[in-house]
Amino acid sequence: MEEQIYTQQGENILVTTEERPYDVVIVGGGQSALAVAYFLRRTSLSVMLLDSAHAPGGAWVHGWDSLRLFSPAQWSSLPGWSMPSVEGYPTRDDIVDYLAQYEKRYNFSIERPVLVTDICRDDGGFIVHADQGVWRARAVISATGTWSHPYVPVYPNRSSYVGQQMHSAHYRNATPFTGQEVLVVGGGNSGAQILAEVSGVAKSTWVTQTEPIFLPDDVDGRVLFERATAKWKARQEGRVLQDPPGGLGDVVMVDSVKAARERGVLKAVRPFREFAENGVIWQDGSETAFDAVIWCTGFRPALRHLESLGIVTQEGKVALSGTQSVNVPGLWLVGYGEWTGFASATLIGGMRYAKATALEVAQALQGEPLAQQ
Repeated sequence: MEEQIYTQQGENILVTTEERPYDVVIVGGGQSALAVAYFLRRTSLSVMLLDSAHAPGGAWVHGWDSLRLFSPAQWSSLPGWSMPSVEGYPTRDDIVDYLAQYEKRYNFSIERPVLVTDICRDDGGFIVHADQGVWRARAVISATGTWSHPYVPVYPNRSSYVGQQMHSAHYRNATPFTGQEVLVVGGGNSGAQILAEVSGVAKSTWVTQTEPIFLPDDVDGRVLFERATAKWKARQEGRVLQDPPGGLGDVVMVDSVKAARERGVLKAVRPFREFAENGVIWQDGSETAFDAVIWCTGFRPALRHLESLGIVTQEGKVALSGTQSVNVPGLWLVGYGEWTGFASATLIGGMRYAKATALEVAQALQGEPLAQQ
C-alpha cells in the first residue's frame, strides 16, 4: 500500500493511495447518517459510513453532563427501532447508548475514527480523501452536522478580554465556575439550561438578542414537533396554518429551568456593546466585570470537506433541491438544520428527509424504488 502527502488549506496530511470502492459513502456517524443508512439497507447498494469520532453517539457525546431532551423517548427515535423508555426525558447518556445500540442492531459498515478532509469529482463519481485513506463512491451523503463548527458572534475587543471564554460545545458542568461571575450569552434551550445550572453555583447574567419566549409548563418537544409537522404539511399543500404560540426554538420548561425560575434568576438582558479587559461594557457605557463568558450562540454547518467543490456559499450553506446539491449531482446533505429540511436536525424530524434522500440515491444509482418496510 503506497502513501502520499495530501495538502488541504496549507496542512499536510499523510494518506494511503489505495482506493476502497463503495456505491455510497456517508460522511458522518451521528443520528442523520444512521437514519439514511437504515433506509439504504433496503437496497442492494454497498454503503460505508466514515465517522471522525472515536466512538458512537455523534454530537451527543459532547453534550453537557446534565443535558436532557425535552421530548419523551418515543418522540426521540430513529427509524425502525424506538428508543427504550426511560423515566422522565432521556439524558445525554441515554441518547448516546441508544445510538450505539442502533448501530449494532442494524450492523452498519462504519469506520472510525476517519476524518474526511476533501471530496473531489472523478469520472461521474467521487474520490473521498481522509486521514485514514481514500474511498471511491458513486454517491456521497454529507451528514457531518454542526457540532464541530461552533459559532461565536463578533463583538468589539473580544480578543482583549482576559477572562475565560467557552462555547456550549465544550461546556460539561457548572463546577469550574463555582463562586465566579459568569456571563451566559445566547437564548434558546441551551442558553436557558446552562444558565439554570451555572446560576446555582455562580453569580450569573444572561444576555439574549431578544426577550426569550418561555413555553407553558405542559408543552414539550412532542407538542412542538406535532405543531411543526402540521405546519410543514400545510405548507406542502399550499395552505397557511395559524400557529399557536411556541416554536422549536422557544424555551421548554424542563425541571432545571423551572427551578431557575423559582429562584428568580431566569431573567435576560439585551446585548452589551463591547468587551473590556475584565468584562463587558453595556450600551449605556457602564461596565461589569466577569470571570468567564459562556457562548450559547449556536453552530454553523461543518462543511470544510466540501470546500474544494466550490459549492459552499458565503453563508456556509449549499444550494439544494430537496437534499441534493443543485450544482453537484450525486451529492446529498442531511441533518444540518432548517435549510436541509424542516426540523431535520432533530432525532425524529430527520426521518422523512433521510427516507427521501435514500429513495433519491437508490433511484439515481439503480433506477429502483426503495423497498417498503
